[in-house]
Amino acid sequence: MKLIYLLIAAVPARACPRERSLHSTLSHVVGRQTSSAPVLDTNEQLLVDSFDNSSIATWSYYYTHGAHLAGKNKTVAQWTADRWAEFGFTSRLDEYYVLLDYPVSHSLILTYPNGSTFTPSLKEEALAVDETTSYPNSIPSFNGYSFTGNASAEYVYVGRGQQVDFERLLDLGVELKGKIALAKYGGPFRGLKVKNSQEYGLIGIVIFTDPGDDGNITEAKGVSAYPNGPARNPTAVQRGSVLFLSIFQGDPTTPGYPSKQDSPRADRGNLVPHIPSLPISWLDAQPILQALNGYGTNGSDVNRTGWVGEIPGVSYSTGQGAGATLTLSNVMEDTYSTIWDAIGIINGTNQDEVVIVGNHRDAWIVGGAADPNSGSAVLVELAKAFGKLTETGWKPTRTIVLASWDAEEYGSIGSTEWVEEYVPWLKAAAVSYFNIDVAVSGPIPVLDATPDLHNISLEIMKKIAWPYRGATDLTMYDVWKQETGEIGVLGSGSDFTSFLQSGIASLDVGSINGPDDPVYHYHSNYDSYHWMTTFGDPEFIHHKAIGQYLTLLLYHFSSDAALPLQPADYVPELNTYLTDLEEVIASANGTLDLSELTATIGTFEASAEQYNALRDFAISTSDADLLTVTNQKARDFSRGFTSQGGLPGREFFQNLLFAPGLDTGYAPVTYPAITESITFTNNFTQAQEFVGKTANAILLAANILKT
Repeated sequence: MKLIYLLIAAVPARACPRERSLHSTLSHVVGRQTSSAPVLDTNEQLLVDSFDNSSIATWSYYYTHGAHLAGKNKTVAQWTADRWAEFGFTSRLDEYYVLLDYPVSHSLILTYPNGSTFTPSLKEEALAVDETTSYPNSIPSFNGYSFTGNASAEYVYVGRGQQVDFERLLDLGVELKGKIALAKYGGPFRGLKVKNSQEYGLIGIVIFTDPGDDGNITEAKGVSAYPNGPARNPTAVQRGSVLFLSIFQGDPTTPGYPSKQDSPRADRGNLVPHIPSLPISWLDAQPILQALNGYGTNGSDVNRTGWVGEIPGVSYSTGQGAGATLTLSNVMEDTYSTIWDAIGIINGTNQDEVVIVGNHRDAWIVGGAADPNSGSAVLVELAKAFGKLTETGWKPTRTIVLASWDAEEYGSIGSTEWVEEYVPWLKAAAVSYFNIDVAVSGPIPVLDATPDLHNISLEIMKKIAWPYRGATDLTMYDVWKQETGEIGVLGSGSDFTSFLQSGIASLDVGSINGPDDPVYHYHSNYDSYHWMTTFGDPEFIHHKAIGQYLTLLLYHFSSDAALPLQPADYVPELNTYLTDLEEVIASANGTLDLSELTATIGTFEASAEQYNALRDFAISTSDADLLTVTNQKARDFSRGFTSQGGLPGREFFQNLLFAPGLDTGYAPVTYPAITESITFTNNFTQAQEFVGKTANAILLAANILKT
């Protein structure tokens, strides 16, 4: 049985929702802000005052009232570029020609041992009060990159579909080969549930949403379901991609190079499933699960994290010997399609440094009020704010690039292809990438970032007023500190991935719902304008606040004479990751020599201290040439972390400090090549090799900083 590590705590997910690994390096930042009244300079005040709730609502309404599935949204892409152009950005559409698929038909039938049947609807209820749920061009529930095929067999419940879940089933004597998997959302990315099912010999998989993941806002706890209340609508279905995201992202037929019409095409066989899959609602899943009650091992006795949910009348039994069967059919249209990234640019006086802000535009549904259109609306309002600032004569020092990515939902395709096309320029010039995917699905601000962005990202929080549960005297920092208080490690699951894996400082920001907030219907027809204006953010106050935050962050990165990156903040994080690694080694009862890694962290710390001294001198003397040198070092040092050829078996992931876990897909693993050589293959020889490679990467970063 494979050794499995338990490094990632169960925490609220965000979107595109993912588990988050949290570390806090800024131990001096504690308690509530001493003054909740933000102090802003003239330009900051102008930018903040440019944000208007009603105009954000207008942008949101536009984005949420038409279908914008990947490869089918050129009108929306052009509209986005046109709005940016109105606000002074030079705008264009960048096109790529990528492999996508679209649903043709699907069906699912449950057959009981006595021959009677139940046919799930596989549809979400059309609601009279929520107009977009009944649009004639409503998109069926399906999984992107899902396999066309039929499967008919007995089925078993596999929990959240992690490798440890399948191993537990084998330990319990459950037969897996030739069966159909029934899996619960949560834990690993859905594509890995399919991958694991395929690798354990199952021939199909059905994935359902469970209200047990909805905190205190459930019908079982007396809360009315949407649209009458904030609990989950029982027919809600979570769509999504089943690309094997922990191995690769982007167009699976053009690994490492941009997808154009004349691009050579590679075999995608190991990156997409070879068994059919369907997503269903908990209401459709209920009788399917109930048919397993009393068969195999009862859910509570399985003793696996997240195994038991809260669907009424369900024991979450494994189902061995139940005799019920599922007949599944899934038909997809595989096609090459044009996708469109909208790009907007304001050139800076320094053409050697660029700051990029991105949000994806495509959605699985007509609505997408939170994912991605809360971010899309914010990005239009941000462009408007900078347009007003440029009217005063202001010009950025560093070039600003806005990006509205297409096909993120299939596997960060639009952003990955763009990075692959422009990677030489990006590695030479990109200062940072800021991502805003789901700007708002609730009132709690959350932040994931590379360590060099920790300090500035928190300082900007202190300048933003954040309305919260009736309180009007709090800052964004106050609420963040109260509810989260830690900055997440970046893994994957959105458009920052290719930038992070290119060694570019990256940040992902948004706001989420807590256990007592209205349920967010992720990738469902109910992620709609009506839901947002009724439950999610009725007055768009959090849209406004998160937009103000992102705008001030971009302003300082595009304008400050000294680039506000703090390389030294990597030091405590590198040591924290080292402690985590030591725990992995101890749990595996193995031995690994980490002295080379420990030594290079010390070398990096010394170089970072030298860098700080040089930068402080440059600032104190206003030495422009020296500031240029220190800014370039801050921009470039993190490229060193990606210098050693990538992770074993998944060369797309170049960063030796952070990567999505092999069996998580979204949630991060630190020192991933070393860690997963131990936890997945028990290969201490390979782990030792990557201790050396990781040490070399940190040493290269240190040498770039060294003065």
